[in-house]
Amino acid sequence: MKKNSSRLMPRKSIVLAASAALTMLPLLAHPDVADARAGGGFSMGSRGSRTYSAPAPSQTAPFGATPFQRTMTPRPQPTPGYGARAPFGGAMAMAQPRRPFMSGFMGGLIGAGLFGMMFGHGMFGSGMGGSGFLGLLIQLALVFFIVRWAIRRFAGNRANAGSAMPFGMQRPGAGPVPQGGQQPVSVAITAADYQAFQQALINIQTAWSQQNVGAMQHMATPEMVSYFSSQLNDLASRGARNVVSDIRFDRGDLVESWRENGFDYATVAMQYSMIDITTDMTGRVIEGDPSNRTTVTELWTFVRSAGTGTWLLSAIQQTPRR
Repeated sequence: MKKNSSRLMPRKSIVLAASAALTMLPLLAHPDVADARAGGGFSMGSRGSRTYSAPAPSQTAPFGATPFQRTMTPRPQPTPGYGARAPFGGAMAMAQPRRPFMSGFMGGLIGAGLFGMMFGHGMFGSGMGGSGFLGLLIQLALVFFIVRWAIRRFAGNRANAGSAMPFGMQRPGAGPVPQGGQQPVSVAITAADYQAFQQALINIQTAWSQQNVGAMQHMATPEMVSYFSSQLNDLASRGARNVVSDIRFDRGDLVESWRENGFDYATVAMQYSMIDITTDMTGRVIEGDPSNRTTVTELWTFVRSAGTGTWLLSAIQQTPRR
């Protein structure tokens, strides 16, 4: 009996160890649970036509922001002639565009010359004084200079034609143009707007901690609400809940503001601190420290109907970690 009981003990220990490992597996599979605040430490959302443009650096966020990891804004297609890449194997075709005129001109010269040589008239026949080897060299040199002059003349005309741009078009590097060809204009941000941004930060984090998706629908765009809902469901599937409390706004500044397609956009850099903990369903803290504050810097983009309406959160971007 003693031998049997001694054999059962190791098996029981193995079962307990395996059970503990399975319990911790969800947390190991998600090492970023410490960034479990609203947004989860991701860059997500949309910034209109500037979704794929890097925000300018500011005093609060001197290193800018990380690109979007989650967005519903389709990537714009490159405009032909401005950064469009040729298919694989077609680089030479892009670097040296085909010139039908020059192809026909060269073909005519060479064809006529070869025809004359085949019948003993030199490159252009006896009328050019082409008898003898010296005459042939002179004719070849003449053809070379004529062809080079024609190439330069034709290439110069193409360059001059390409330098003129249609009215309303922008040169590369002048900034993105929204759909419909509307030029973005800056939007004046008032003290009331800054106060609204700060209050939105606190209200969204509070609704997040309460898992109140309905309240978020009045503070953020449908795209952002869908991301928040997905993150909350992910936490719940792991038997976890994130609680953000005692939010304090430290500093912030305006990165950029603009108007396009009937909407105002404003991207602001905000640095704030909070108590950020993650608990299990019994309230036991499994991540974070309830006695230490966490400080983060993020870029939040808000959108509203042009000149009116309530600002809604449309994007959160993280800042590079230095």
